[in-house]
Amino acid sequence: MTPPTPLTPLGVAALALLVERPMHPYEMYQTLIQRSEDRVVKVRPGSLYHTVDRLAGLGLLRATGTEREGNRPERTTYEITEQGNLALSERIATILATPTNEYPEFPLALGESHNLPLESVIQLLRNRLNLLRADLAFIDDGIADLRAKSLPRKYWINVEYTRTLTRVEVTWLESLIDDLESGELSWTEEKNHQKEDSTWKKN
Repeated sequence: MTPPTPLTPLGVAALALLVERPMHPYEMYQTLIQRSEDRVVKVRPGSLYHTVDRLAGLGLLRATGTEREGNRPERTTYEITEQGNLALSERIATILATPTNEYPEFPLALGESHNLPLESVIQLLRNRLNLLRADLAFIDDGIADLRAKSLPRKYWINVEYTRTLTRVEVTWLESLIDDLESGELSWTEEKNHQKEDSTWKKN
């Protein structure tokens, strides 16, 4: 029996950790942060605890015991259930096979950037480009570290994917900035051409 609603990205991450071994939520949170999973999944302690409670209520994981360290609150350890394994596999398969529009903000800003002065747009895009280059260097260092640790590639192909997308955006931004600076992309045309809504509509 699959859950009534699809697993959230954080739910997928939580169940995947429990496939490795039983953990308590705080250990799950620490592991996600150590692996830089917060770059692909929004991870907050409160939301993770809420997700674990929800998954337990759905029967996708179960408590196996509690432990206490000093004066700290008790920590409940969880393990994934057979139903959880099935739900995780099905959700991963669906995500892999089905592209979805995640409504990123950047394309929206690009489409409306003509409302800003050309000089401002160029500077803002350069700022973005510098941040992306720094991200790319960080990712490359991470990949080098993973290779040095001989971690099997199957565990970090998501990092390769992120690097590819970042590299493509860097290259595209460099080209766009060149076009803006050279005048290849005009910023002075009269605003008398209405956007045709039909462009993206299906007949």
